[in-house]
Amino acid sequence: MFRYTAMRFGLFVACFAVIWGLVSLRILPAGLGSSNLLWVALLALVISAPLSFVLLRGARDAASAQVSARVERSRSNFAKSRSAEDAADDAARTA
Repeated sequence: MFRYTAMRFGLFVACFAVIWGLVSLRILPAGLGSSNLLWVALLALVISAPLSFVLLRGARDAASAQVSARVERSRSNFAKSRSAEDAADDAARTA
């Protein structure tokens, strides 16, 4: 999960750097007044989102499988705990 998050952040930083360079070279328009940093960040976010969807598909699937396995393990442990509690409760009621 951390790997996917780090890769997505790295892609955002790369997009930010490229867009910052294009704004500095006056290829892309700059923001108004002191909003230039916000403009670059928003544009980098908009561009990096679809790129991460396409480029990081494998890492996203691996992270999803990891989270799914963790959830399934928690459900299994909860079911074991619940059945042990039910058995103890039934034993206490019959005694």
